[in-house]
Amino acid sequence: MDARKSANSLNINLLARELIDLLLEKNLKIATAESCTGGLIAKLITDIPGASEVFECGICAYSNSIKEKLLSVSSRTLARHTAVSKETAMEMAASVRKLAKADIGLSTTGYAGPKGPNSDEIVGLVYIGLSNITKTTYIQLNLAHGISADREYIRISAAYNALVAALDLIKTGIVK
Repeated sequence: MDARKSANSLNINLLARELIDLLLEKNLKIATAESCTGGLIAKLITDIPGASEVFECGICAYSNSIKEKLLSVSSRTLARHTAVSKETAMEMAASVRKLAKADIGLSTTGYAGPKGPNSDEIVGLVYIGLSNITKTTYIQLNLAHGISADREYIRISAAYNALVAALDLIKTGIVK
């Protein structure tokens, strides 16, 4: 394992630990709904001892039918905006929060690559959805510009940014 990958793994694990500690301190629960990250955020959270006190569930909703059936993402949203959109990310986050009766819902949807058959797909485009009792919002990221369109990099970066966004939401009530 090269030193850069090792350092990145350490940083993301420390970030997950910080999230667990903050959730414990604030007595909050979190739930995740993941598409492009494929359950990576749930894995990172549940790797941390004590996660069972704050983590309600993680749903890997890769297909549109699962987004609709399990997360109640509107078929109209999927038809009008696609699965990779701010609207879908926000519906996923709000729905998983409600489903799990959690304080925070966190979601990811995006194109991790390689480029698919739809020429409109932008590899590296990721939306993170965040929902708490008072608001549902999103962050749009382009994780491939000028760097790499590497699938693993995009998925790990999306998970990292989602953890940072959840921390920001808990600490400040604002997503930066």
